[in-house]
Amino acid sequence: MSSITSTDLKSLKKIYSGKVRDLYEIDAQRMLMIATDRLSAFDVILEEPIPEKGKILTAISNFWFDKFRDLVPSHFTGEKAEDVVSAEDLPQVEGRAVVVKRLKPVPVEAVVRGYLAGGGWKDYKATGAVSGIALPAGLIEAQQLPEPIFTPSTKAAVGDHDEPISFEQTADLIGPELAAKVRDTAIRLYKAAAEFAATRGIIIADTKFEFGLDEDGTLCLMDEALTPDSSRFWPADQYQPGSNPPSYDKQFVRDWLESTGWNKQPPAPAVPLDVAEKTAAKYREALDKLTA
Repeated sequence: MSSITSTDLKSLKKIYSGKVRDLYEIDAQRMLMIATDRLSAFDVILEEPIPEKGKILTAISNFWFDKFRDLVPSHFTGEKAEDVVSAEDLPQVEGRAVVVKRLKPVPVEAVVRGYLAGGGWKDYKATGAVSGIALPAGLIEAQQLPEPIFTPSTKAAVGDHDEPISFEQTADLIGPELAAKVRDTAIRLYKAAAEFAATRGIIIADTKFEFGLDEDGTLCLMDEALTPDSSRFWPADQYQPGSNPPSYDKQFVRDWLESTGWNKQPPAPAVPLDVAEKTAAKYREALDKLTA
């Protein structure tokens, strides 16, 4: 399998390179967004790619964007990536790029949790709450919450860490009306996705959405949606409250990194080929199950 860790289109101007995606300018209204095979773990970009990851992420995101088209507007323009680049650039975009509207990003990560895992579990053990939201006493790891909760975080620059913030801090940052709209939309999308995924044998423990505003101020879903990079997917048949289930997402490589004793500062340890390939297989399995 081939891998792409960086892009260099000749027919468009690169305007941004993020943890995973590269953005190119088409015109004042549109951009080309390319998902590379880079992987970011603990906010550090790994040197080794995950084979075909960008294509898998794009396929999963496109699936959800289409499924949600009646729930929330998205960044899609409906055009094909292959139609906006030259022939020599096609190998870098095929299967991994989309044409999107240029939106004004909402500067928060819209995190929704349906289960108590990861950072949420650590927060709960320490405080009895997650992002300032008090939860019932006596909950155990991986337990389903009574209702999904909105636990936003800051949207950090590449190389920096996202920091959890309360809803009140979110309202201070972007205004109470927009904060409420982001929260309600994110929870609505999570519930719809979790209900569908359950029919495919997948539990979506938590996920992160990103939103932007168009020129009319309409809230639009952007970047990616419910991929193994932005979500915690668990196989329903292996779910057992009280322990962290195996997952379809990048938790596999995160667990390996944790096992090395790495201090989570760059550079990251070199990821062995078998770990990269097993991670890719997890991503592929998620795609196959969701879109079967």
